[in-house]
Amino acid sequence: MISGAVDYSCAVAVPAYIGPGAGFAFLGSFLILFAACCLALLSIVLLPFRIVLRLIRGTGRRTRTGISRVVVIGLDGLAPGRVKRLMDTGELPNLAQLADSGTFSELRTTCPPMSPVAWSSFMTGVNPGKHNIFDFVNRDLKTYTPELSSSRIRSTRGAMPFRRVRTTVEPTRKSRPFWSILGDCGVPAAVLRVPITFPPEKFRGLLLSAMCVPDLRGTQGTYTLYDSRPLPEDELTEGVRIQVEQDGDTIQTHLPGPPLDDDGSMDLPMRIRVDREAGTADLHLDGSKVRLTKGDYSDWTAVTWRAGLRKAGGLCRFLLISVEPHFRLYVTPINIDPARPAMPISHPRYYSAYLAKLIGPYATLGLAEDTWALTHGIISDGEFLQQVWDIHSEREQMLMESLDRMRSGLCCCVFDAADRAQHMFWRHTEAPASGDAPDATIDEVYRRLDTTVGRVMEKLDADTPLFVISDHGFSSFTRGVNLNAWLKQEGLLVAGTAEAPHPDLSHVDWEKTKAYTFGLSGVYINLRGREDRGIVTEEESKSLKAELAAKLLEVTDPRDGRRPVRAVYDAAKTYVGPYSAAGPDLVVGFDAGYRASWEAALGRIDGDIFSDNERPWSGDHCVDHSLVPGVLFCNRALELPETGPHITDLAPTVLDLFGISAPDYMDGKALAAKDAAGNTGTNDEI
Repeated sequence: MISGAVDYSCAVAVPAYIGPGAGFAFLGSFLILFAACCLALLSIVLLPFRIVLRLIRGTGRRTRTGISRVVVIGLDGLAPGRVKRLMDTGELPNLAQLADSGTFSELRTTCPPMSPVAWSSFMTGVNPGKHNIFDFVNRDLKTYTPELSSSRIRSTRGAMPFRRVRTTVEPTRKSRPFWSILGDCGVPAAVLRVPITFPPEKFRGLLLSAMCVPDLRGTQGTYTLYDSRPLPEDELTEGVRIQVEQDGDTIQTHLPGPPLDDDGSMDLPMRIRVDREAGTADLHLDGSKVRLTKGDYSDWTAVTWRAGLRKAGGLCRFLLISVEPHFRLYVTPINIDPARPAMPISHPRYYSAYLAKLIGPYATLGLAEDTWALTHGIISDGEFLQQVWDIHSEREQMLMESLDRMRSGLCCCVFDAADRAQHMFWRHTEAPASGDAPDATIDEVYRRLDTTVGRVMEKLDADTPLFVISDHGFSSFTRGVNLNAWLKQEGLLVAGTAEAPHPDLSHVDWEKTKAYTFGLSGVYINLRGREDRGIVTEEESKSLKAELAAKLLEVTDPRDGRRPVRAVYDAAKTYVGPYSAAGPDLVVGFDAGYRASWEAALGRIDGDIFSDNERPWSGDHCVDHSLVPGVLFCNRALELPETGPHITDLAPTVLDLFGISAPDYMDGKALAAKDAAGNTGTNDEI
């Protein structure tokens, strides 16, 4: 029977994009299905009119280039050093073919080199000062608390008598993605799992969101663990732990679901019959029976939670870890079911269901691979890697289906396998600080990504431009730096009088504090007139920033005398645009091996300045951007600037290929193709 012991310690988790945390409202699955059917029927009826309208809108907006389709493949985190080594040994034949016949170059990335920042610059062609994304997290200027940088959740309570809470999710990324501009000019697009596309924005095309899509509990990824052992009283995890007891061979328990308006959650009864001798279990849940075998993941299981007239559908997978001497069962985070989404995760809304009909159920969570379960020892390296492979296969099926169905326009898809593998398996490399150190697991991921690129190449003709890019490279993460603890030591951050076991920014005396930090690279001035309790004047902030930059460059690691800070950037000089003041005042570029500590990322102000990183999350890219460039491959020879191509160049380049002039506000420049003699011409001439 169930003991009732549940640990809901869903702390802020920067590696999971600062979730778990905010909840969201959900709609009945019947309404979603009905609406999807109506929209699909309406789309079919209006299709001829839409085609005519697109042709009319496109007239005069484009010049003919002879190019009807462009394909962009994103390989998040692919590092140029490792790519070069594996190409030299013949292990990446498809990427090597692109390099030999077209273009291969390092791709300069954003400052800082974080996925939400870099992919936002990729899609908009602008620097962070124009798209408003500076980190995984941003801060509330009134409360100094961290919040997701890419979206804002607003909840309002309705009028009497029902007083239902209505929750909306608003994007905070500014500027327009280049595929939206393509749509205005009559060029269709299919955009699959590009980070920072949640919530999905309307445009004349198809889109499936990625980074920051929550799970059904409204968090950024909360696993569930059932354990027959007593729960530790003081252990905090980013998961739900439920202690269970066996009555003979039967366990009666529940699966927690979405949050309710009264701060509770839906619970779905679950019964498990265990066969200790066979090492199996039969799980009965929501009218379904799932056979579990020790060590094997189940297929995706559709589950529906009900509360009155409301329904919410999710997907999860089960992993039977052990049956004796202790029973342990792991459940993945509850993904939003794409076939009946509880909130919009695609545009049009029915597109996620359309993909589910084509390829079957698939992961929808922004960070779908459960890094926290591996970090806490719930699943093994091999079991985590199986998630990586399975999710990669789902993504590959989506891409291949899109390539088969879209014979014109843009097809863009991002794969996360290299990023996830390097984050979690860097600890196995022979030379932790090197970006190209051999590791069997990471190298195998690179080889498999090369195979995916090869499958794409087989589907394209010679006239279709293909780009393969990564947003950043990778480095080691062996030492954490808590800049809040350093600021406290320097007298620039003052703790309040309240005692707390884990002091954070809520325990700061803001009347005496001049600077603070949270997130993975930014230092903020407590500026008067901007922060709610700011004390530093605009004029004082200039000298304070100069003082901080000079002192940060002199910080020394007492263990070996190394200096962890490679560079410090003044945001006022680094960023240009209407949102420049919304980000940090200084951006800290750490040297290889260092990163903001886990404590500093959450705003903690206690503890030591330096700490060893002993977590499986052992590789990172939140260092100085010069250390972790991405890669650029193209099946055409491109004319590259002397300083090298930048990730902002991709948006104007794709627009140029379709004969569309990039907007003047874009920072990137179109990369022109070269002919056989090496001459540069416009893309309609080559």
